[in-house]
Amino acid sequence: MIIESLVPVDGALPGPVLAEVAALYATNRAFFELSGDFPEPGRITVEQVAAALADELAHPGAEVLLARSAGRLVGIAAVLAHHPDPSAGDPDPWIGLLLVDATAHRQGHGRRLAGLVEDRFRAAGRSGVRLAVLDNNPRALAFWQAQGYAFLRHAADRDLGRACTVLRKPLR
Repeated sequence: MIIESLVPVDGALPGPVLAEVAALYATNRAFFELSGDFPEPGRITVEQVAAALADELAHPGAEVLLARSAGRLVGIAAVLAHHPDPSAGDPDPWIGLLLVDATAHRQGHGRRLAGLVEDRFRAAGRSGVRLAVLDNNPRALAFWQAQGYAFLRHAADRDLGRACTVLRKPLR
């Protein structure tokens, strides 16, 4: 698996890449039904994905990573170098989203992508990484706990106020 940073060109995301990412999002209807991120999870459009990615990239220190295996887009991760609220007193970077093509679930892509993201933070000298899992998504919680993430607290997410469990993993 290789990961590459999604970089806007002249302020816009490249059309062919957006189409790939939109197709990956579309495979994850069940997740988006839980999250409520899109009004019609069965009809996610390229324009909606472009807006969602632009929102992710608008945060200082944000990066969107594309994961490819055998030349095919199999996953995406949105990461933050630090919590978007400086008053949070949170020293760790965050994984805001890790999404794997649903047609390729249970093939190790999510585990590998999470590991590569952690390796990037570790190489940058970071001591831990955090994320929040929607409380209505027990499969995601089980995935992250299996990767070594431990419970920190319950909280509401910043954007929509959804109930979440905040997890942290030390990076040694």
